Amino acid sequence: MIKKWMKKLFNQKVQAGQTEPDVLPYGSHKIARDSLSFAAEKVIKRLQAEGYEAFVVGGAVRDLLLGKEPKDFDVATNASPEEVHKVFRRSRIIGRRFKIVHVMVGPETIEVTTFRGGDVQTQNEQGRIMKDNTYGTQIEDALRRDFTCNALYYNPKTQEILDYHHGVADIKAKKLVMIGDPAERYKEDPVRIMRAARLSAKLGFTLAPKTQAPIAAQASLLALEPPARLFDELLKLLFSGNAQACLKRLDELGVKPDVFPLLQAVLGQDDNPFVTIALDSTDQRLREQKPVSVGFLLASLLWQPVYEKWQAYLAEGQKPVPALAAAMADVQDSLDHRFSVPRRFSATMREIWLMQPQFEARVGNRPFRLLAQNRFRAAYDFLLIRAQVGEVPQELADWWTQFQKADGDEQVHMIKEAPNGQTRAAAPKRRRRKPTQGGPKAAARGAKAGQQP
Repeated sequence: MIKKWMKKLFNQKVQAGQTEPDVLPYGSHKIARDSLSFAAEKVIKRLQAEGYEAFVVGGAVRDLLLGKEPKDFDVATNASPEEVHKVFRRSRIIGRRFKIVHVMVGPETIEVTTFRGGDVQTQNEQGRIMKDNTYGTQIEDALRRDFTCNALYYNPKTQEILDYHHGVADIKAKKLVMIGDPAERYKEDPVRIMRAARLSAKLGFTLAPKTQAPIAAQASLLALEPPARLFDELLKLLFSGNAQACLKRLDELGVKPDVFPLLQAVLGQDDNPFVTIALDSTDQRLREQKPVSVGFLLASLLWQPVYEKWQAYLAEGQKPVPALAAAMADVQDSLDHRFSVPRRFSATMREIWLMQPQFEARVGNRPFRLLAQNRFRAAYDFLLIRAQVGEVPQELADWWTQFQKADGDEQVHMIKEAPNGQTRAAAPKRRRRKPTQGGPKAAARGAKAGQQP
């Protein structure tokens, strides 16, 4: 069955692309070798010096043709992962489904893949490739790639682009075209559906009719994908710099939110101003090349159900912090068992949530201790959004904005004058604490440490 399927797929070479590429010289595309990162050029030079073929491939070539600065540079080669690892001392082989090599050059990591062959080793009954470590020629590798705009190979030595599927023409036409039979390619890897939505929205491309046609019917295959893969692909979508447009495109393509719990949480809140503000803020930070936080965005996307349950527990007479902890536990339990946020992100998310009640306790040393927390800046930015949507008074957000700018004496005065600030003694009247536990100096250090939003 597998051999029959592969024979059918690879007999379509002539229709899907060419057995010989179009060779585009520098004069036709104007991509100079110095457009590459130092690390990418060094890796390619070294592989070529060892007698291997090596090219920049995929999104980096596409972005350079569009006049954009690539986020990263991927390299394709005819060297096996083991051979690549042997060439580069600072490298490691990762992945089981697809073996790749991460080559470290200074602070940069270059992802090196071996040309994929046509003999798919293992598929499940839905047609998804479960294991694929069969290597082949560049022609076969080009046929195995998803979209024509990603099947471009740039050789910095000759400054030529090898184009097997008329990808350059599709880029000029702003058209996203699947290589091969789209229905079969989505079965082979359902995550390509999310990739099609992300790339078309991010690049402003239209999906070719044949590329779009099978998506609505095959979107349910996403539910069979490992949660970790879906989570990674959704993060790429949310941090694409065009999150709102990407989510809208998913909806337009007929992808139902229930295929993945986190996607359901996002698409189910398209009219929630909190989510809209958080996504717009993330897009803006990415455009300004500022750091962004996965934990912060997840906290924003999942906040609404937590907030509603929190308010319900408060109405029952529970204290703020225990009520919030109970609400968080309820929401976590209600999520589908397939939804699991990596611990490094969920910890940040929980910290941001649990710090919210503390902003209202403007008494004694509490503001200083809160300001000294590592996640203060992220929690404060979260508070600002809550004020924007009317969850907390704007006065509270403004107070904390001013408190961070004030000097020690001014901060003490602000605490005394705060609505509940005179119910306990002010900070200087208490015994002196160690700097890491509270006070103006510790607070200043904590604010600097927590600049990640």
